[in-house]
This record gives sequence, structure tokens and C-alpha cells, in this order.
Amino acid sequence: MKFGLVANLNRPGAREAIAAFIDWAKSRRHELVFSADLHQSVGDGHVFVERDDIAARVDVLVAMGGDGTILTTVRAVGAAGTPILGINLGSLGFLTQQTPLQLVRALDAIAAGNYSIEERMLLKAEVRGREPLPYPYALNEVVLFNGPVSRVLHIGLKINGEEVVSYIADGLIIATPTGSTAYNLAVGGPIVHPRMEAMIAAPISPFSLTTRPMIIPGEDALEIWVETKNRQAILTLDGQIHTELDDGEPVLITRAEFRSRLVVFPENSYYKLLKGKLHWGVPPHPGE
Repeated sequence: MKFGLVANLNRPGAREAIAAFIDWAKSRRHELVFSADLHQSVGDGHVFVERDDIAARVDVLVAMGGDGTILTTVRAVGAAGTPILGINLGSLGFLTQQTPLQLVRALDAIAAGNYSIEERMLLKAEVRGREPLPYPYALNEVVLFNGPVSRVLHIGLKINGEEVVSYIADGLIIATPTGSTAYNLAVGGPIVHPRMEAMIAAPISPFSLTTRPMIIPGEDALEIWVETKNRQAILTLDGQIHTELDDGEPVLITRAEFRSRLVVFPENSYYKLLKGKLHWGVPPHPGE
């Protein structure tokens, strides 16, 4: 098989994990392709390509780092559909399910075909009347917020052309099921299983107690805009793509025409991840 690698070298243990990956491939006689930014760390004698081109050259793409690395890798893969294996180096890592200690076992399982692919829905964002965004897709969420100005916004929401609600809030999150355990969860939004086809509209610090998050069918088309006159806002995709919006500029958000494909293993079920990483449903320990 041919494996690709992208990695965040700023994470502790990154170089050791990369060395283990290279040793494994040599001993099993698998081909490796590295992201070009790893050249200085890995050294000569290997194949290097630009990050945006690597997906077309490999069977499986390994991403070492945190969830931010996975989000960057999803952008690099795009519509190519190359499976992504996440290796967690450090923090929570909800999308990077495997640890460096599990790396060799995970790679052996992939080489033997003992793994599954879980497809994840993405969102597509389009600012009407503008050129397309450099990368208009988001695995976790699209966020409209007030930026550096700490004043509430009036944000309109249409669903399939029907005006549904006008929020008075610091911002609005439109999340995927994958992103339901990210920013959406932090503002009180619901957890939605990542295999579902749905979108979540969750206001950030809403001014009204009657405004609550909504779960919307994945096939619907959403339109959001800032109603506050003479106010700019910031639109972000997965916290990594940013653009400024003027009042009244509508943003169309729909389900993307392709899905991201993540490598998963039976021992890391979604519910085990909820318990292990978010301590979901774990009762507090009684006092001494």
C-alpha cells in the first residue's frame, strides 16, 4: 500500500511518531509519501509533495497532531475521498482517535484490511454576490460572529427561503454532527451522532432566553446574514478560514457535494469516545 503523512511538528512526540511510521513502512515494505513541509525533519531519500496534492498519490493519509490537523487535512483531501487516519499528539483529539502507542497496530490493521471507513458530512458556504471562498467547506462548523467588537448582532436565518428567526446574540454557529462536540457543545448545543445528516443552528450568548439551538435536516438550505446596520461581522469555517461580512450580505450554507472519510476501528466506538474524552455520563466522584 501507499501511505501519506501530514504532521504538526509543534506537537510533543511528533518526530518520534514520524520515525516509528518510517520504520514500520520499511519493515513492511510499504511506500510512503510525505507532505513537503516535513522535508527538513524527515530528510532526503523520501518522496515529498505539496500538502494539497498528496491525497491523489496515496491509498491512506495519516494525519498526526490534533483536531486542527485533521481539519487542515480534510481541506487538503477535498473531494478526492482519500481515507484519513488521525493520530493524536497531545490534547483532547476527538477526531484523532489513535495514540502514538497504537500507531503500529493501526497501520497493520489497515494493511490487512481490518478497519472501517466512516463518512462525515461537510458544509459548504457561499457569500452571495462574491467570488467563491478559497476553500468553502467545513467539517465542524460555519460561524458568524461579532469579531473584536463586543456588541450583540442581529442575525437573520432563513431555511429553504423561509424566514425563521432573527437572533440577538454574539454570533451564530451552523454545525455538522461531527462539529456538535466542538464549538456547538461549548455554547449549549446538542450532541448529534456523526453518521446523521443534519445541521445545528446554535446562537452564541443569545439575548433571549427563548432562543435555543435547532437541529435542521441535512438536505435543507440555510441563509444567514447580519441585520444590524453599518456593522461588520466575521465569517469563519472550522476556525481556519476567515472573511469579513458587511451588514445584509447573505451567506448560503448547504450540505457539501462530497464527504470526508475517516478511518475508524471497532474498539473506538463513538460512545466510548464520548465517555473517554468528554467523560459523558460519568458521575462525579463522591467527596472524601
